[in-house]
Amino acid sequence: MLKIIKNKLEQGYRTSKYPKTPITLNKRYRGVPQIKKNCSAALISKCADVCPQDAIDVEHGLIDLGRCVFCGQCETLSKGDFVTFTQNFELAAAKREHLLTDGNLPRLADNAKAHFKKLFGRSLQLRQVSAAGCNACEADTNVLNTPFFDLSRFGIQFVASPRHADGIHVTGPISINMRAALLTTYEAVPAPKVVIASGSCAISGGPFRGSPEVVGDLEKLLPVDLFIPGCPPHPLTTLHALLNYFK
Repeated sequence: MLKIIKNKLEQGYRTSKYPKTPITLNKRYRGVPQIKKNCSAALISKCADVCPQDAIDVEHGLIDLGRCVFCGQCETLSKGDFVTFTQNFELAAAKREHLLTDGNLPRLADNAKAHFKKLFGRSLQLRQVSAAGCNACEADTNVLNTPFFDLSRFGIQFVASPRHADGIHVTGPISINMRAALLTTYEAVPAPKVVIASGSCAISGGPFRGSPEVVGDLEKLLPVDLFIPGCPPHPLTTLHALLNYFK
């Protein structure tokens, strides 16, 4: 016991004060993109040509955050004349179409479903489903359980059984082999339930989009309530999404 007390005194308080206190991420982090509306169509086309995810809508000069893996090639090629990526990690959306953006994302809280806030505002239990993910999204989700983020202080927890859950948090491009397992897990969650698509793979297929071995779009299988883009989504992106959509 004395060793525990001594360790506590030495370590101090390590948990982040977010969301009460804002957090500034490293300048290398790529968050919400800001598109320059006066950019030439020719430069936008060049950026679209190098985009590995076909995430740039040339006609409207927009970026699809559901496909984007935030590689930054469009920013590098255009030298910021088409797009610059900010440090804003508030990327989540309640509707898929909101992710096609010029950088002005609707406030997530304004699009949250009121009955979800009423049902899950005090306690939200989620079952994580890795549907053939590369483990990047899964790893950054697990970070939320560390002392720095301490997800459980908000009444949010990841549970082992879907029967104990209020919804599923899906990562990965959903391989054909994982399709049945995913649907079985969803069916085991008692209603009413929520579905969260986390990462570009779950939202659009990510780098695996178009492969015959993956479903590549969670919405093809289940009604999705919350979209969290990124490759992988930063832990703060996920935390912001959960707090603003359900709390």
